[in-house]
Amino acid sequence: MGQIPFSEFFSLLSNQGLRAKMGPFNVQIRTASSTLAEHLYSLYGNYELVERDLVEFHVQISPVRLIKKPFSPYARFFLDGRSLFPPFPAEQALAALEWGINLAIAARINHLLLFHSAIVERNGYAVILPAWPGSGKTTLCTALVHRGYRLFSDEFGLMDPGREIFLPIPRLMPLKNESIRAIRNYLPEATLGPEIRNTHKGTIAHVRPPTESIARSDETAKAKWIIFPKWVSDAPLRLDPLSDSEAFLLLASNSFNYEVLGETSFQAVTRLIRSCRCYKLIYSDFDAALTAIGALTDDI
Repeated sequence: MGQIPFSEFFSLLSNQGLRAKMGPFNVQIRTASSTLAEHLYSLYGNYELVERDLVEFHVQISPVRLIKKPFSPYARFFLDGRSLFPPFPAEQALAALEWGINLAIAARINHLLLFHSAIVERNGYAVILPAWPGSGKTTLCTALVHRGYRLFSDEFGLMDPGREIFLPIPRLMPLKNESIRAIRNYLPEATLGPEIRNTHKGTIAHVRPPTESIARSDETAKAKWIIFPKWVSDAPLRLDPLSDSEAFLLLASNSFNYEVLGETSFQAVTRLIRSCRCYKLIYSDFDAALTAIGALTDDI
């Protein structure tokens, strides 16, 4: 996308819609917001434009006027013409677009097993990093993919339960609140979007995925490690092995559609746990965490 002039980019966005390849899915995005267009041109520049391929998700950001706030610019997110959540301040459009695409994937994709997890790849194998919100998952994922790991996703572990492989879907990585400054200090080379304030998750800034991760988004991998991370302020590093039973419960509870797929999920997670080395990670220091994870992933 970054190879076409901004005028053409904006014309696509505001008219027929811009079609972007995001891992195994194609997303058509429409908006007439020039500000959002500028953010997307900067952060989406490495995505491939698609023309005639099937599009799984048609999304749109449109302005809306609220009766109670007639002079404040607001907008809505639409999926296939349907509004999925309440209007939001127009300056939060980028965050709403990313959340809306996540919601669409979580609600509609059931041929894959979806884990709430970051996924990175090293030496041909995937590292699964499942965690609840606030655990430092995205922050750790951002550090890893700028230090030699390939980004699959910071949000979705897309597993083909029949082939037991993970599919990359490298998208923007949303940092929250204190994590923004931490990453700016630790990774000055990372490209971050604008700081979006006063969202329901606080202040958000999105990290652009590395170019190589997007270019290799058709390259799948089997998992070899499952690490449940948690950031704890000033805590010494701990990387403790987990039993298969504890890892199974933690991983199954971090799935979006485990219950929907039923027996298929149970069998797939069982095989996955048996084929992986499982750990719980407590960290507060990036260098220590990356050294510990690197010792695992380089010991093949």
